[in-house]
Formats: sequence, C-alpha cells, structure tokens
Amino acid sequence: MKKQGVEKMTTSVQDMTKYTTIAGDRWDIIAYKTTGSEFNLDKLMKANVEYIETVIFPAGVELNIPKINIEPDEGLPVWKRGN
Repeated sequence: MKKQGVEKMTTSVQDMTKYTTIAGDRWDIIAYKTTGSEFNLDKLMKANVEYIETVIFPAGVELNIPKINIEPDEGLPVWKRGN
C-alpha cells in the first residue's frame, strides 16, 4: 500500500544506508524491504545507477539505500495524513 504524503529523497551520502542483495532480489522487493513501499523503487534506482539495467540481482551486491522522508500532504484532512 502506498504511503500517504509527498515523498522527498535526501541526497546526502551520510543519509544512505547499505543493503546487500540475496539471489533473486528485484528492485521492487528491495524497495519494499528497505523503505516499506515498492513505490520507492525509482529512488533506489537513482541512488544506484550503476545497476540500473539489472532486473534480478545475484547475491552479494551492495546497494545504497537513500533516506526517504514522508511529508504529509496538506491537501488531505488531518485524519487521512497518517501522522
């Protein structure tokens, strides 16, 4: 399920964590495991452009995982913002 709000990605290297793939990992699976939403796979791909053409990862690939900040959508009522 997509999280409510506007997602912003920080670009600082210090805000990145690492994830080491297991055989069979795909971008959507990694995004879900590391950020809680498969809809963040584009942000993972931007942080790891050297693997942009990889569809299914082998084991042992170290990926950068950016910190993703969720900002509430001010257009939604307070009770729907998820905060």
